[in-house]
Amino acid sequence: MRQRSLRSAVLLAVVAFVAGCGSATAPTTTGTAKDKLVVWDWKSGDAKTAAYFEKAKADFATKHPGVAVEFVAQPFDQYYTLLGAAIQAGKGPDVVLFNGGGQIRDRADALLPLDDLVAQDRERLAGWDAFGKDGKVYAAPVTLQGHPIYYNKALYQKAGLSAPAKTWQEFVANCATITAKTGAKCFAVGNKEGIGIQFFLSAMGSAVLTPQEYDDWVAGKRNWASPDVKRVFELWRQTGTDGLNNDGVNSTAMFNDGFAVFQSGKAAHVIGLMSDVGHWKDLGEFVGQDSLGVMDAPAVNSAARPSLPYDGGIGYAVAKWTRDPKIAADLVRSLTSADALKAFYQGAGAIASDPAVDVSEAGPAASAIVSKISDGAPALHVALSSKTLDLMGRLSQQLLSGSATVDDVVTQLAASDKTG
Repeated sequence: MRQRSLRSAVLLAVVAFVAGCGSATAPTTTGTAKDKLVVWDWKSGDAKTAAYFEKAKADFATKHPGVAVEFVAQPFDQYYTLLGAAIQAGKGPDVVLFNGGGQIRDRADALLPLDDLVAQDRERLAGWDAFGKDGKVYAAPVTLQGHPIYYNKALYQKAGLSAPAKTWQEFVANCATITAKTGAKCFAVGNKEGIGIQFFLSAMGSAVLTPQEYDDWVAGKRNWASPDVKRVFELWRQTGTDGLNNDGVNSTAMFNDGFAVFQSGKAAHVIGLMSDVGHWKDLGEFVGQDSLGVMDAPAVNSAARPSLPYDGGIGYAVAKWTRDPKIAADLVRSLTSADALKAFYQGAGAIASDPAVDVSEAGPAASAIVSKISDGAPALHVALSSKTLDLMGRLSQQLLSGSATVDDVVTQLAASDKTG
């Protein structure tokens, strides 16, 4: 009873908090000091993105000089809980930052479709599909997010290896050589939150599934009983049973302890990100940009076509309760303007959604990533609902601990995927 009362008190406090957030007032011809848009995100408090927000605000001010913009940076670990309370209350921020994939699809009913409001930007930016549902788009992409396999060239050289392997069998053999000669593990992995399996599924999926299976998965026609789908989870289990991973994977947080294993030279490979934490700029600051390599997923199935998995990373959406959707959409357009996105790349090292942003001076890893985008494919885990991703995280821990079989895991995931 006491726990229920505590939960209720917390929910009431959150609802009270969001009820105090402003919404855009009714538009006027000239604008007034009372006009305001409220934006929620988890980026505006980051010093690395300061120049990005300044550029976006300056661009918006030229369009609507009488409309103030208030950015409210929320803690990421509470972000979607706070947002859920705002949605339940039907009042809160006008513009909202989302991760692509299940997080925004699960909340699309609380958002306005942007197809008509930002139509002029559709050809200029990439990554829209991650923010869509039922043929409509609900956010404009700021970054591209994906899961390259990074490797430490210095450890390869120390082990006497000139380049990454092209097949999984050769890759495992190379990992044994690296461990024997350098003491480093093959993979740096953090799966305390169940995130490691998401990265692994998307990074390795194109090396296991046939192109048709891959397309069917992304389109929602997933066959969890397929031998190739099972093979992905068998490989995940193999990384544990064969000692390819760092110790204590299920008690290691991906952010940032898992990446720290790679950064410290204790593992030769890590499945990281294209943007944000654990990306090329972040990792390169530790191992050196010239020592940071990007490799294709080692082929498991000869019929597969390994490719870079990527989607829209983060993007801004408009809440359906905003009083002037057009003004709110104009702010979204400013947050994805060319100058703003260039500043985001320069400050935070993100791969921007605008392909025109030049990354040639960033180093070989960033250039390698961008060169693979044209042949890339949507990340497999992004196609799954947040409910199924949560279940997959728990089951992946059981696979590594040996308390679940691959057949048990895919059976449960199939049932979850079917019910959404």
